Amino acid sequence: MESIAQTEPHMNSPAPVLEFTQEEIDLIGRTADAMSAYMGKPVLAEIMDAEDTGAEWIAFGIPLDVSDEIDEDATVVIQLGGPGARYAGSRGGLDVNDDIYSCECLWIIQLSDDESGRYVKVDPLSQEYAASSDLRELLPFNVSDDPFAALADDEAEDEDDEDGIHDDDARTMDQLLGDTPPPSRRLH
Repeated sequence: MESIAQTEPHMNSPAPVLEFTQEEIDLIGRTADAMSAYMGKPVLAEIMDAEDTGAEWIAFGIPLDVSDEIDEDATVVIQLGGPGARYAGSRGGLDVNDDIYSCECLWIIQLSDDESGRYVKVDPLSQEYAASSDLRELLPFNVSDDPFAALADDEAEDEDDEDGIHDDDARTMDQLLGDTPPPSRRLH
């Protein structure tokens, strides 16, 4: 005869904690870095612990300067950084330290176990949200290593050629050089 404890599920077992995978963190980091380059300002992407909510979430923010005037109707200010902060990406070139930054919150993405999607993106100003099972759909840039892989393949093909130039390229270059008059001996 089986005991009741063996047949009934544990009622007190905690729900599994939702955490970002390393691949997701890398994608988020590349996105923050691309945004920093695009905007010309550091963009921080800080991963928040799942301890309180059961799911990790990440906040994207732009550090504010002390001289910045803040339109409270159009900006949500959050605090990012501090001791033990976990960032994705290169922090827009800011030094690694325990500083706390007042930031304009761009958006937040939280992990979810809801059937609508693994990711929920929240606009901090309007509180509107979008859910998706594909993180790339919620990010502003489709940051992928695929173009770099294709470039590496092209470079590998170039290395296979003896002089590093494809025959078609060499013919085109010869034709251009053949049609170009030699430089003048006179200095201008």
